[in-house]
Amino acid sequence: MMTATVQSRGQALAIQNLSLEFPTFSGAIKALDNVSINVAKAEIVGIVGESGCGKSVTTMAATGLLPKGRYRITGGSVRLFGHSTLTMDESQLQDVRGKMVSTIFQEPMNALNPTIRIGKQLTDVIMRHEEASLSDARRIARDILADMLIGEPERVMKQYPFELSGGMRQRVLIAMAFSCNPGLIIADEPTTALDVTVQAVILRLIQNRARRTGTSVIFISHNVAVVSQLCDRLYVMYAGRIVEHGATRTVLDAPQHPYTQALLRCLPERVAPKQELEAITGAVPNLMQPPAGCYFQPRCKEAIDLCRSRSPQLAGAEGREVACWRRGVGLEIAEQGSRP
Repeated sequence: MMTATVQSRGQALAIQNLSLEFPTFSGAIKALDNVSINVAKAEIVGIVGESGCGKSVTTMAATGLLPKGRYRITGGSVRLFGHSTLTMDESQLQDVRGKMVSTIFQEPMNALNPTIRIGKQLTDVIMRHEEASLSDARRIARDILADMLIGEPERVMKQYPFELSGGMRQRVLIAMAFSCNPGLIIADEPTTALDVTVQAVILRLIQNRARRTGTSVIFISHNVAVVSQLCDRLYVMYAGRIVEHGATRTVLDAPQHPYTQALLRCLPERVAPKQELEAITGAVPNLMQPPAGCYFQPRCKEAIDLCRSRSPQLAGAEGREVACWRRGVGLEIAEQGSRP
């Protein structure tokens, strides 16, 4: 059991140079390559990128949610409020999950047990981590549901998940995640299946609750527009690597990596009426046999010879980093590499 309190710790999450692969009969899939992500206390951090880029794998590895024996950590470390989660056994991870860190999953019907009433699912979590009595747990559950703008929480606690709408189920998941006052919330694309109106409500609920309680949040999404409304800082992932990082407004207003620029050009709001939506040409590389050099270079219009032979590393200053030979400190080297 962890003895230090969440409030007494500084940094919420520190992932340093994490590399991970999934072994298969055909070879190893290199899912993560030297991924570093840091989240401070009371900070909301976004991770964006296409499906399959490693966003969810990163946080699932950090919290021990990947299936045992199905992956290999080949390098790096993960520290959650000062504790190394990669060295914890399942019992220790269960103490951490729910109390120190909670996850809001993408699909509420898969995350909630359809055969158990909402009230019992909430109170079981609270009693497991807060050592509360049943009556206290029911009171906490009722209050947190009301805080999520759910009307008649007593009635909702008696219902099954299938009796609620998608938006209501997602609010229940948010309530469950916040119920034990964790120091870190991982929101894994929690608004993907919701309509725009409900999506805006869910985002405000997460943000307001996090700000009020001083909870750190990692918000995972493929939707840059959604992240722009919520996050203080932003990490852009591509094919298991971080390619750009910085303050959200800085990254979105002046993107440096060609992949970030391409993502923003694909936003519908940036296209004039009746014009065709832009798409990123090509496909995400096969991580069993990734390309040499920069993984994005087969799809990049700015690629030079150096991009095809050497892998760029994140570089920058004052909290702004980019992994591109044509940007920042790599520009001079890139120009030399492109000369005959």
